[in-house]
Amino acid sequence: KRKRKLKMEKYEELKSLVISMGEDVVKFYEKGNKAAGVRLRKGLQDIKALSQEIRLEVSNKNKTKES
Repeated sequence: KRKRKLKMEKYEELKSLVISMGEDVVKFYEKGNKAAGVRLRKGLQDIKALSQEIRLEVSNKNKTKES
């Protein structure tokens, strides 16, 4: 159960990252704030990395089920 919880924590972290970027999205697109754009790109890079981790875990889990 602990491993499952860890994987769900990664999913929750991913959701939190997306939600936390909302303010910077508005600042960048609606107000033209360049610093918000930098934070937005950083957040998107973090999302990409975490998504890749989750994707690999899902792929590995599927492979072990097939064996």
